[in-house]
Amino acid sequence: MSQWGDTVRGLYKAFADALGPSHWWPGETPFEVAVGAILTQNTNWKNVEKAIAGLKSAGGLTELGLRALPPERIEELIRPAGHFRIKTARLLNFLDFLEQESGLDIMALREQSLENLRPKLLAVRGIGPETADCILCYALEKPVFVVDAYTLRMFGRHGLIPEVTDYDEVQDIGQSALPNELADVNEFHALIVRAAKQWCSKSKPRCADCPARHLLPDPERLPQ
Repeated sequence: MSQWGDTVRGLYKAFADALGPSHWWPGETPFEVAVGAILTQNTNWKNVEKAIAGLKSAGGLTELGLRALPPERIEELIRPAGHFRIKTARLLNFLDFLEQESGLDIMALREQSLENLRPKLLAVRGIGPETADCILCYALEKPVFVVDAYTLRMFGRHGLIPEVTDYDEVQDIGQSALPNELADVNEFHALIVRAAKQWCSKSKPRCADCPARHLLPDPERLPQ
């Protein structure tokens, strides 16, 4: 616990010192954040931005506004995000969940505990752990650490996780090493994403330039 806990806290400090505050997640409202979390599955954020802009132009970035749009129109608007039929179905599944849980008021979900709300979100067809936790953390302000491909890459290269692991194990490593505060788990995930894009790419990591190089298992043998 203490060994990898020190590494996790060291990563946080190194990236925070080098990059500064993240001010994440992109989105003007909690509902927009949740929609973005669903749309970003299997695509990049630039494509999501185009889909978000399309929904916004059609008044579809509120709970009632999206509900008023026919599925075919939603498909057309979110086409830039890819898998538009699948993602339309997932958006509609999420809307059904919101209607049942809170009368289409996403803000009302904040009144529920994390322990109560997370299993309900995971039961929504098309919403997996990463998407659920993005919604919980960034839209609903629950202190939960999001695990994504950047996290797996960063933690793997720093010897925090084995080659084969599961989502919950990685989440526990990241979250238990930090104070259970929204600001910390939110910011740590955001910093990992920013640092991975700048220094820890999948194919050409720039470990020699990374502010967390000293935290590698063997700083003299950089990942290839």
